[in-house]
Amino acid sequence: MVQTDYKNDILTVYLKGEIDHNRAADIRVTIDSRINSLRPKKLELDFSKVSFMDSSGIGLIMGRYRAVGLVGGELKIKNVPENLSRIIELSGITSLGVF
Repeated sequence: MVQTDYKNDILTVYLKGEIDHNRAADIRVTIDSRINSLRPKKLELDFSKVSFMDSSGIGLIMGRYRAVGLVGGELKIKNVPENLSRIIELSGITSLGVF
């Protein structure tokens, strides 16, 4: 399960383990529910404890970028392990200014 924290209009989501197709779907539901109820000014996705991510993780990031934008917030990605950096760079997400 994902852990979330909400303070000062910032929703921080602490992701951990592997993010694959099945897990990404559950994570999306949790985050979107919190976004819709709290309407945060900033959504922070903390990847410090993520050990693996496939393209589903990229979809997770892109969808949350859009979801938080729809409520007037912005997305920030933090603490990406080096082994995931390459996937994120190749996806083009870095051009969104979320780091």
